[in-house]
Amino acid sequence: MKTAVFGSTGRVGQELVRMFAQNGQPVRALVRTPEKHIYTGSAEIIKGNVRNPEAVKESVKGCSSIISCLNTDGDDTLSAGLFTIIDAASHAGIKRIITVGTAGILKARSNPSLYRYQSDESKRRSTRAAEEHAKVYEMLLRTELNWTIACPTYLPDGKLTGSYRCEAEFLPEGGTSISVQDTADFVFKEWQNPSFIRKRAGLAY
Repeated sequence: MKTAVFGSTGRVGQELVRMFAQNGQPVRALVRTPEKHIYTGSAEIIKGNVRNPEAVKESVKGCSSIISCLNTDGDDTLSAGLFTIIDAASHAGIKRIITVGTAGILKARSNPSLYRYQSDESKRRSTRAAEEHAKVYEMLLRTELNWTIACPTYLPDGKLTGSYRCEAEFLPEGGTSISVQDTADFVFKEWQNPSFIRKRAGLAY
């Protein structure tokens, strides 16, 4: 069965769809601008907006799982989109969803009652994006979905190494970066063999 992918024209999304194609796994991608979709492969492309409930329902119809690589886009696209995706998953009877978040929404080691972005562990001046990702996390917590949130730290383009650290709820100690390619690798492997059900997964080298 197909996997519905949202945010497939973003950096992690493009790498992920390429991995699905290389492994002969069918995906259906909802995109606003199909011409931006570089890796088609076995992907079925639907033109539409993640804010549109009917477009999202059409995208997940007949799928067995959902992956979201949506970005914040400088507004509430991420949280609004996930609200629509969660609703569509409920209507379609889909239980499995993986999203790509940020290390800012992991627990702070210095104070686990805080998100990292709320603590001195975060070096970012702006918290807007992290706040959007936190809304998604809190939304998923209220569902009965079998969700996983991949939470990479600083995310440069790089190489696929397949060698990185993962830790439930916390960023691996001393971790400062992980490539786009290895983040996509984690998502694909988690899709194949779930290890972080209803957990945030901190990712870093």
